[in-house]
Amino acid sequence: MNLDQLVTQLKSDPSFMQNVTNWETLPETEGIYADLPEEMDERIKQVLRKRGIHRLYVHQAESFRLASAKKDFAVITPTASGKTLCYNLPVVSSILQNNDARALYLFPTKALSSDQVSSLYEMIQALDVDIKAFTYDGDTQGAARKAIRQAGHIVVTNPDMLHSNILPHHTRWVKLFENLEYIVIDEIHTYRGVFGSHLANVLRRLLRLCEFYGSRPRFILCSATIANPVELAELLTGREITAITENGAPMGKRHFVFYNPPVVNRQLAIRRGVVNETRNIAEQMLKNAIPTIVFAKSRLQVEVLTKYMKECVRDPFGFSGRVRGYRGGYLPNQRREIEHGLRAGNIDMVISTNALELGIDIGSLSACVLCGYPGTIASTWQQAGRAGRRKDTALTIMVASSSAIDQYIIENPEYFFQASPEHALIQPNNLYVLLSHIKCSAYELPFEEGESFGNVPDTGVFLEYLTENRILRHLENKYYWMEEELPSGEISLRSAKTENYVIIDITNPAHHRVIGEMDRFTVPMLLHENAIYMHEAKQYQVEKLDYDACKAYIRAVDVDYYTDADLNVSLHILDELEEKTLPNGVGLTLGELRVSSIVKMFKKIKLDTHENLGYGEVMLPQTDLHTVGMWWIIPASLSTRYSNDDLQGALLAVTNLLSIVAPLYLMCSPRDISVVYQVKAPITDMPTIFLYDAFPGGIGLSEKAFQMQSLLLEHALQILNSCGCENGCPSCTGPVGEIGDYGKHNASIILKELLS
Repeated sequence: MNLDQLVTQLKSDPSFMQNVTNWETLPETEGIYADLPEEMDERIKQVLRKRGIHRLYVHQAESFRLASAKKDFAVITPTASGKTLCYNLPVVSSILQNNDARALYLFPTKALSSDQVSSLYEMIQALDVDIKAFTYDGDTQGAARKAIRQAGHIVVTNPDMLHSNILPHHTRWVKLFENLEYIVIDEIHTYRGVFGSHLANVLRRLLRLCEFYGSRPRFILCSATIANPVELAELLTGREITAITENGAPMGKRHFVFYNPPVVNRQLAIRRGVVNETRNIAEQMLKNAIPTIVFAKSRLQVEVLTKYMKECVRDPFGFSGRVRGYRGGYLPNQRREIEHGLRAGNIDMVISTNALELGIDIGSLSACVLCGYPGTIASTWQQAGRAGRRKDTALTIMVASSSAIDQYIIENPEYFFQASPEHALIQPNNLYVLLSHIKCSAYELPFEEGESFGNVPDTGVFLEYLTENRILRHLENKYYWMEEELPSGEISLRSAKTENYVIIDITNPAHHRVIGEMDRFTVPMLLHENAIYMHEAKQYQVEKLDYDACKAYIRAVDVDYYTDADLNVSLHILDELEEKTLPNGVGLTLGELRVSSIVKMFKKIKLDTHENLGYGEVMLPQTDLHTVGMWWIIPASLSTRYSNDDLQGALLAVTNLLSIVAPLYLMCSPRDISVVYQVKAPITDMPTIFLYDAFPGGIGLSEKAFQMQSLLLEHALQILNSCGCENGCPSCTGPVGEIGDYGKHNASIILKELLS
């Protein structure tokens, strides 16, 4: 059965359609073309014509024109719109004109780097010219690194490698820095939050070195559609950026289906589980031989779904390679093998976290199933764009969970399909991030008195602080690095901590092997002792967690359950940065918080039925996070109207509503922020609602929320009023069982008071 036949079958299936809240069919679109630019090298034109490209899409032609005019620009078009040619054509053209010219390509992942360099190789081989393009990352062999430094025209890498290896050793890269003409940064919408804040500072260091070596490279950036791509590009680069927004690429017909699992308990508004519903839909795709990608929101969901899907296709010999899982934590060779299998058409279904969201070539997949709303509209479109990349018909089915944000999206399709309101936020001048990179930059090149670092108002304050702490030495109008250690080795661009835990399989006593890795913050949840850890649908029990040595020892087991841990969190106010009292007596504060978290217990969950089989104890130390947050202090004139239980239910309802709207306005994953309440906060001594960044030092989300708090409250009230439930449900305030019989009504009163 082909995809069009499956679409017809689904539309005529009452049991499927009764759960569909919206079926959007986006018609196929014709391409908008422009002639090959006159100034383009004739050799490139011949190669393009041999590949059947006689005209460019308009955004590709405009990219070449702006590059020729020496402009910094950003291409903002959807997935699979041919953005690769937007930077490859001007870069290769520049090198053909000047053999000394150099370019630096930055991609957010190693997978994307290796994928993009393959298409670059094809063009260079077709041109039959001596242009050397290399991938330079952690997997590059030592012998090849020297050749790349000396002769590489195009160096393809990732921000982490630029930060930790290229910039600190710039004296080995003189040829690159002296002749750098282009810096290409793809998928810039992924550089938000802490990662984007780090990258902005890495680029400040890069441009500082370029100025020292006498080059002034131009930026070519590419992004998916978000609300503020130009603002983000300018914050990242510190340059004025021209935007290219007209998409000239044709697109096949796309079906986008919103599927809401049926209600199993109408009184509590509880729906059938999202994992089992996703499983049922994915099984239909497998049985009908529709090449499919399934996106899940967590590593655990990926492994559970992979196990279910492998059981569907397992042959008499136990082989189930047609279905593969894909997520962070798999070793690089395993990920490359899966990517190659997808391109070769040897894999019918892959179940992935957002690790496959970015534009690496994964072959011709026809369908995409989303196990829950990915968290942002931009990510949803990126994931949906992984199907139908060959301009054929594509089908995306988004299966909603019972979470409030999923229910809001699934019941409000007009919000999803209108222009994206989401903003990508970064905070390059975050104190933690900025100080770290000033240290790195001082190691790379001494600072002169009065020298600026990007647009930092007073770099001298930081330099004096580092001098007082004997990290720098001030001598003859310059600040010199004086410690022995390399500072970049202590900084992870993607999180605040550098520790990664390796996962060691000890099933075979004679041969222990590393099968994966995990970041420090996830370890207490998934790698505590006696946890069932799942890897490529195989089950392992954690025998020992060596917390200090960053190692987890696991042994293969065959059990019919998996484990999930509970995280306990407490808050403490450290400092108040900004404070104001609203006319209605509500206190509004922006400040620094310490968030303490600890895992004390885990539960065992049966496969298939998802029943709870019991609990176990976790013995791990508490972890502390220093961050930035904002909070509303509810005045006594309002809080004393309610009993303690009613007030608790109302505050929980308000926090649930704010958890829906904040990610929508701040363009962050729901996990990037936390919204919690305290009926009697220890510091304020009053009922208080907290919203804070889930990153050390904060990344600007709380500051933004502090400025737009009225908008957040208005939208929360709007969701509450527009929801058809009587006393609360997962679509708005949370179910009655959590908030109480009067939780929705009382939450409405509190929101109106906060806004009055």
